Amino acid sequence: MTDLDAREAFALDIALRAGRLALTMRNDLAPADAKSAIDFCTEADLAVERLIRGEVEERFGDSFIGEEFGGEPGDAVWVVDPIDGTTGYIHGTPRWCVSIGFVVRGVIEIGVLYAPATDRLFTARRERGAHLNGRPIKVSGLRHGAVPVIEAGWSERSSLDTYFELIRRLNAARIEFRRIGSGALGLAEVACGLADGYAELHINAWDAMAGLLLVSEAGGVVNDFLANDGLRKGNSLMACTPELATSLTAILDTLTHPT
Repeated sequence: MTDLDAREAFALDIALRAGRLALTMRNDLAPADAKSAIDFCTEADLAVERLIRGEVEERFGDSFIGEEFGGEPGDAVWVVDPIDGTTGYIHGTPRWCVSIGFVVRGVIEIGVLYAPATDRLFTARRERGAHLNGRPIKVSGLRHGAVPVIEAGWSERSSLDTYFELIRRLNAARIEFRRIGSGALGLAEVACGLADGYAELHINAWDAMAGLLLVSEAGGVVNDFLANDGLRKGNSLMACTPELATSLTAILDTLTHPT
């Protein structure tokens, strides 16, 4: 049996320590390496992933998939983005976080996300709810009574033309959009009601794993991200307050599964 209590306690502790390490390193960074025109890696990304990966191997021996050094899934696997929102991190904005998910036989059991610059610790355990700094959180339920606002993420794995079509369809459905640059934080903010949804045509598992559990445990709706080998290959992503689920699902389906 997998000891989820021990792993949850570990995830909380290591997320805080990893976030503080990244925050300390930010003031004295060497130039970033460019993976692509919009995707970067810093020495802090590498150091944080080494820290988390090393302690997982030492304490539990579980499988591990990280953005920087990869890995392969097993029955129990940690899925980690050491710094999600590296561009924001490099530019000195608070829009970045450490994202840690734990998956057992295809079910996300633990999600922890720490944004050090704003000292926000998001936590979720399957069937035990979602929390921000220890307080329960819920999706918006569109309680604000205004036009829905979602984050519409983008990466170079989807064409700009397809992304612009996503924006056009959101606009036609009277759904406002933003792109702020961290999929993990975008999902966390759906979970606590600061946004009404998140949509992306393709996102990697390490960006999404913790946030998916946060949203579902906060009463939201998420798509079956792990279908079609999403853990290895990534997938399209939809997460939202229930009131938007039908319209967002239809919009994404027409773009990711065209007839």
